[in-house]
Amino acid sequence: MKTKHFCAIGLLFFLASYLLFSNILPSFNTSIDFAHWFNLIGACFLLSFNDAFSKTKTNKVASILTTLGVIAHIGLCTIDFIMSSYGNNEMAKEALSQQISNSPLIFYPFVVVGPSLLFLGLALHAFAFIKTETVKSLMVIVGSVAVGFSFFVLKNGVCMFLSCAIFVLGLGLLLYVPRPLPKF
Repeated sequence: MKTKHFCAIGLLFFLASYLLFSNILPSFNTSIDFAHWFNLIGACFLLSFNDAFSKTKTNKVASILTTLGVIAHIGLCTIDFIMSSYGNNEMAKEALSQQISNSPLIFYPFVVVGPSLLFLGLALHAFAFIKTETVKSLMVIVGSVAVGFSFFVLKNGVCMFLSCAIFVLGLGLLLYVPRPLPKF
């Protein structure tokens, strides 16, 4: 498999996770947390974007941010797996949420700031193409900001999914722009 295939797989898993997070589809009521599994798998595959684009100074910074964001997604998904293991025990879930909120060394890197670094890193990768692929780059940049805005401010799953779809589409289109890319 080539790097762009790993990137495409990551994009599909990531988008599928946001579809499940949005609650557009009816709940499956299974013991498996598919949304977080897809998010975890997708984020890990999105690490491939660090190899997909040429190595400029901007892309090196983007690679660091993307890597930190993937690490944070792994931590966040782990927290959410633990949370879902409580099942219907809302008191235990609330106690865990309170403990995480009161622990800045967990709360900020794995819940608030860290996962956003994945979006920031990938948006920075896309920004490198702003002059040649303006629309596609803007799709990634605007989509990444819109995901955060719809999650933190609007608290709207449908807007979050649509924002993620724009983000994913922009990255996918940037992958398949005819140009010499390493490891393709």
